[in-house]
Amino acid sequence: MSRTQGTSGKGKPSGRSQQNGNGKNVNRGGSASKGKSFARGNAPIRNVNPPSKRTSNPDEIRLNKYVANSGMCSRREADVHIATGLVTVNGKVITEMGYKVKLEDEVRYDGARINPEKKAYVLLNKPKGFATTTSEGKGRTVMDLVANATTSRIKPIGRLGRNSKGLLLFTNDDVIAAKFTNSKNGVPRLFQIELDKNLKLEDLKAIQAGFKLEGKLIAVEEISYIDGEAKNQIGLKIKNIGNTLIRTIFDHFKYEIVSLDCVAIGPLTKKDIPRGHWKHLTEQELNNLKML
Repeated sequence: MSRTQGTSGKGKPSGRSQQNGNGKNVNRGGSASKGKSFARGNAPIRNVNPPSKRTSNPDEIRLNKYVANSGMCSRREADVHIATGLVTVNGKVITEMGYKVKLEDEVRYDGARINPEKKAYVLLNKPKGFATTTSEGKGRTVMDLVANATTSRIKPIGRLGRNSKGLLLFTNDDVIAAKFTNSKNGVPRLFQIELDKNLKLEDLKAIQAGFKLEGKLIAVEEISYIDGEAKNQIGLKIKNIGNTLIRTIFDHFKYEIVSLDCVAIGPLTKKDIPRGHWKHLTEQELNNLKML
C-alpha cells in the first residue's frame, strides 16, 4: 500500500499535499485543498479579542419606549409618530429610530410634554420648619418628608414658607400642575391665618373688594372671620399657588402674620392626615380635582 492511499500509518499527517493517481493535490486528511495549504501559516486568523458589546446606560431609555410608557400610545405607534416628526427632545425634532433619551430630558408629543413615569399624587400635611424646595443644601425640606412616598419624581405644586404649615400637593402630572397656574380657573386654597392683632372690619371689606397695589389688582376669592374665634383669626380663600401674595396683602394693611395654615386645596382636606404625614390621593379625590 502506498503512503498516499492509507490513513492508518503511524505518526501525524504532515499537512503536505500530494498528488493522487489523477494528478490532483490532496492532503493527508483526504480533503481537497484546491492548491492552498494551511500548513505553513496560511490558516485564517481567528479574532481572539472580539469587539466588546456596547454597554447600555441605565439612565437612558429608547425614545419609543419613553413615549409608550407615558400612556400616549403603543411602542409600535410611537415609532410612527417619531418618524413623522411629532416628537421633540429638548426642543429638537427627533426622527431617528432607536434614539435614546434621559428621564430628565424634556420630551414633547405633538407639543405637549410627556412623562414616562407612573403618575403619582401625594398630599402632605406640612409641619413648620421645612422649606418648600427641591434644591439640596437648604436644610430640612418637604422632599425629606415624602422621600418614601413613591419612586416617581414628584415635586410640590406651589409653596408654603418654612414657618407655614398645612396641605401641599406633590405630583409628576403636568396636567394637574397646570390647573394651579391657570390664570382663568386655578385651584382655590383655603388658609387659616392668625394675625398679630384683630383685623378691622373696614380692612376685611377692602381686601374682599379687591385693591390695587403698585398698579396691579389684588383680589381674593373669600375672606372672613372664623366663627367663635377672636378677630385676629381669619379664613382666606385664594387661587394664587404661593403664600407670598397673602403676606403682601396683610403687609399692605399693616398686619403681621403669626401663623399660616393651608387647610384645604380645592376639595382636598387634612382629614386623617396628621401633621408631618402624607397620603396618596384616592381615585375619587383625583377625579374631583380634575373636574375643577
